[in-house]
Amino acid sequence: MAAKKILFLTGDFAEDYETMVPFQALQAVGHIVDAVCPNKKAGERVKTAIHDFEGDQTYTEKPGHQFTLNATFDDVDPQQYDALGIAGGRAPEYLRLNPKVIELVRQFAEAGKPIAAICHAAQLLAAADVIRGKRISAYPACAPEVKLAGGEYADIPVDAAITDANFVTAPAWPAHPEWLRQFLVLLGTRIEH
Repeated sequence: MAAKKILFLTGDFAEDYETMVPFQALQAVGHIVDAVCPNKKAGERVKTAIHDFEGDQTYTEKPGHQFTLNATFDDVDPQQYDALGIAGGRAPEYLRLNPKVIELVRQFAEAGKPIAAICHAAQLLAAADVIRGKRISAYPACAPEVKLAGGEYADIPVDAAITDANFVTAPAWPAHPEWLRQFLVLLGTRIEH
């Protein structure tokens, strides 16, 4: 299997685990992963947030790590990548306001390239209008946006994921094992024991 080149979109206050874990795991299996954020260059950092489920009505938030980007958003050419990964957390809330981000997501979707989106990343998919007729999971608070964008909200357990065509989506970081497994299947990654 040849290494795939994956663009990973994150930003300030993206969920820490949803940034760090997929970035590192995809590299661990041999893929090339470029992490970017609009208005930031390679070597600059984004602040992440740790979201936890502690019995409240929604997640709690604590400061996360400083995550160093390894590529520059303005240099990205979607044609040079095999897939797109999108971190959740609060970052998608403001990333969806950037027309360049929306166009980037649309280009990956229109090309039928694998897109792995977790948690609030569905806000970007909805804003890009690329999930019409697709079963999409997300953090439950994003269900209305998925539905308004013409998608079918997949209400699945927090540790599950769902694949529909080229989209792999999950509710939150507890789904990492299944979300990453399904993404690797779409990428054609083979891991042998």
